[in-house]
Amino acid sequence: MSAVDIDLRGVHDFTANPYPTYAKLRSEGPVHTIRTDDAERIWLIVGYEEGRAALADLRLSKDWRTSDLWTGDGDPINANMLEMDAPHHTRLRKLVAREFTARRIESLRPRVQQITDELLDAMVPAGRGDLVDALAFPLPMTVICELIGVPDLDRDRFRLLSNGIVAPTSSDTGGEAVRAMGAYLVELIEDKRCAPGDDLMSALIRVRDEEGDGLSPDELVGMAFLLLVAGHETTVNLISNGVRALLAHPGQLAALRADLGLIDGAVEEMLRYDGPVETATFRFAREPVEIGNRTIPAGEAILVALAGGDRDPARYPDPDHFDISRDAQGHLAFGHGMHFCMGAPLARMEGRIAIRTLLERCPDLALDPAGAELDWLPGMLIRGVRQLPVRW
Repeated sequence: MSAVDIDLRGVHDFTANPYPTYAKLRSEGPVHTIRTDDAERIWLIVGYEEGRAALADLRLSKDWRTSDLWTGDGDPINANMLEMDAPHHTRLRKLVAREFTARRIESLRPRVQQITDELLDAMVPAGRGDLVDALAFPLPMTVICELIGVPDLDRDRFRLLSNGIVAPTSSDTGGEAVRAMGAYLVELIEDKRCAPGDDLMSALIRVRDEEGDGLSPDELVGMAFLLLVAGHETTVNLISNGVRALLAHPGQLAALRADLGLIDGAVEEMLRYDGPVETATFRFAREPVEIGNRTIPAGEAILVALAGGDRDPARYPDPDHFDISRDAQGHLAFGHGMHFCMGAPLARMEGRIAIRTLLERCPDLALDPAGAELDWLPGMLIRGVRQLPVRW
């Protein structure tokens, strides 16, 4: 068994609140070795500057095939640009970027507001309920499904598979979810190929660059997976984590209620303080790499703790204080470098509209004391809760 600085499997309540552990590690240095359910040894970067640099370091590969963890197994959903390096990543991002323009995203604003209003129309009369089921999940799921062109998606099944991939309870359940998701998306793409429309998925099926290059069948599956899963999972937890932070800080909630014009900065602070992605997806050292006075051997796995970097006091004074008036620009919640989240503008728009409208419609919003104890998503990738019981 490889020696590690800390075994995170044994840290009490780490999933519910990883920040004290990140702070302790960071006080001892920006880079550490950890043991998790995924591997016997992973290099974890918890410092802001070191994490930001690592996210843009081309010596760190996103391709599993360059790592010691590669088993030779593959699945079409892994043919996505998040798990590729240049020039393959560059090619795929260029093909999808032309269909994911700022103008197209901005044109969605009225529809995002309409969906939010309709969801709150259904939610408000009940007086109490689960904010995840009532608003945080259906809003981004509806938006991304309409954008991609799959409004009749079996959302309950898709949510189950998506959660099984981004927050698996075991390696076996994670693998089963990956295989089931791949088969599901192959069928979805074939249906769209037979009945194309004026939507993103149809555009991706027919898109070609100047040389006539398009997406292969596996790349289409990988792109559909990335857009659908990343297009809703992060926003679900942006909304629910953001509301949870407000409810835990009554003074900040009161300040935002008093001036909803602060919503843009408030959402940036929500992203910094308790963002939806705890660690970036794995990177692998192509060669021995020195980061924070530690030398990471070639082939070994690296995680950048976005949540750790965004609470680094060297970057953000008093980082454990939630302050919606803070200048939180530069946070790592959407990553950095060539893999910076392409959907960040859409996620920001949805978060701002959802939270502002929720506060307007529910002036007495509070955590429901009769609700069940918070059930945290497992693992170190997505940070959030399965339900958020609230009353209003």
